[in-house]
Amino acid sequence: MTSEEELTNFESEKPQEAQAAEVKAVPADLPEKPDSSEEPSSSMEESPSQKLRKSSEDERAWFVIHCYSGYENKVRYNLEQRIETMGMKDKIFDVVIPTQEEIEVREGKRRSIERHVFPGYVLVNMILSEESWYVVRNTPGVTGFVGMGNEPTPLRPEEVSQILKRMEAEAPHVKVTFKAGERVRIIDGPFNDFRGTVSEIDMEHAKVTVMVNFFGRETPVELDFLQVEKS
Repeated sequence: MTSEEELTNFESEKPQEAQAAEVKAVPADLPEKPDSSEEPSSSMEESPSQKLRKSSEDERAWFVIHCYSGYENKVRYNLEQRIETMGMKDKIFDVVIPTQEEIEVREGKRRSIERHVFPGYVLVNMILSEESWYVVRNTPGVTGFVGMGNEPTPLRPEEVSQILKRMEAEAPHVKVTFKAGERVRIIDGPFNDFRGTVSEIDMEHAKVTVMVNFFGRETPVELDFLQVEKS
């Protein structure tokens, strides 16, 4: 167990940037690219959403830690190693990075990617004590807990439920490279190689309406996302 004096000295020595991160407000969605070198997890491992669903014990709660965007996977790996080597499995239970499947449409091709829902944030299920706080806070890459002052603030049950809904959405989010008012080129179908202006984007049905100049008149043409690319 770390003494109060040691923790006080540690706090006073922290870089100013790290201290500022301690009081960083939580994004609106929380109450609101990944490190590719991380080894893939076992197929038997629980998914992040399954971990979030675990019933809380008397003092067990979900806390949010902040790190630099793009280092979420590295921070999770570092923390899981510290939990193992420092014998903290009875105080720190799960480390979760909320993710959501995203379909990216680029140059007429679909690509499935896993997007971090809250870049720069990692969730930790733990029993908060001086010792567990010290282990998490001193993990390489962690810049602080989210909370008021130096006191970590646990997520409320309704906030955990909100995160779960985003992670378990039935249809993946579709990301396109064009937006309304931009010029695009049609690369498939009867109007192949025509150019026009995007007038409407239907994310639900993955359709885009393009205004095409046809025989001197602006004609709306409905197309699939895969049939156009940014001009």
